[in-house]
Amino acid sequence: MEIGPGGSYNLAMPIFDFSHLSLQQRLDLIGELWESIDHDAVPLTEAQAQEIDRRLAMLDANPADGRDAFEALADFRRRYG
Repeated sequence: MEIGPGGSYNLAMPIFDFSHLSLQQRLDLIGELWESIDHDAVPLTEAQAQEIDRRLAMLDANPADGRDAFEALADFRRRYG
């Protein structure tokens, strides 16, 4: 795999051939890869940091408007599955 300008990868020549994996195996692999990342080491863009600050300010100003994460996840699962 070649790393191009700006750190982009040339996916035309993958390092690994995943074609033998089932869809579920590929999704499991994505999950394992995601969990292996040190998320504190991944920098936010300026726009992402500003959006987080905006949302936290909204929550601080109106705490009753916020939703519990577990409640939101339960709603998502009811809708999608």
